[in-house]
Amino acid sequence: MLKIDNFKSIIDKYEVVFFDAFGVLKNYKGLLPGIENTFSYIESQKKEYYIVTNDASRSPAQLADSYHRLGLKAVSSERIVSSGMLAKEYLDLKVHDGIVAYLGTENSAHYIDSSGLHTLPVSAINESNIEKVNALVFLDDEGFDWFRDLNLVVNLLRRRPIPAIVANTDYAYPVNKNDVSIAIGGVARMIENIVGREFIRFGKPDSQMFMFAYDLIREYRPISKKEIVMVGDTLYTDILGGNKFGLDTVLVFSGNTLQKDAETSMTTTGIVPTYICESAVVDSGMIF
Repeated sequence: MLKIDNFKSIIDKYEVVFFDAFGVLKNYKGLLPGIENTFSYIESQKKEYYIVTNDASRSPAQLADSYHRLGLKAVSSERIVSSGMLAKEYLDLKVHDGIVAYLGTENSAHYIDSSGLHTLPVSAINESNIEKVNALVFLDDEGFDWFRDLNLVVNLLRRRPIPAIVANTDYAYPVNKNDVSIAIGGVARMIENIVGREFIRFGKPDSQMFMFAYDLIREYRPISKKEIVMVGDTLYTDILGGNKFGLDTVLVFSGNTLQKDAETSMTTTGIVPTYICESAVVDSGMIF
């Protein structure tokens, strides 16, 4: 029988909270009901938070704006750490000229556009420019033709010995209570197997995501890993990544992981969170 903990009592023990986004703060319906109470409580206790997300579909400013439009005003762009930021850092260091092709929307291309490189959607790659393509980035599962453009990607990678960067490692995401859709990380894994290449991945469970956020905090204050807790809805990304980095972790049942499946999943994978909660919502009656 799983022991369900009280979320408020958990965050009371820590100075900093890392939140996953989809499945923890919001879902297919919008904001998780009552999640604004959690941020009110965090602010009242003068604790810090970061949203550590594999969402590379939009820039941190655009992501923050999406929370504001949903009614969660507490989220600022400075508090969002996206896997797209790590992909941008890699491109800045490793790719200095030519074309960076991408799978995703124009909004997701913000990360590579801001690196000063010439960027093109995969759909615009043809015989006149293919030899100038020096990198490929998997950004988002929307914004391209799944049949035509995925076949273009396969043949681009067969032809050009270029780095392929996966900015979102999620394989799937929930679209309603029972169903999921394929995320760009799942698409990248399929193509990786087809072309027999190993892609460069940024995002949870990679420890680099957590180190990036950890270093942001340490730029202006001392902090130990024992003072940080990671909250997520997925064992394979949020909980595994937090565990590997040495953080305490909270698994919530508001997203990918269903309570009826959790015990079996933990037993078969060996991925065990420090705590388990129904959700990351703090009851409004507990805020004082």
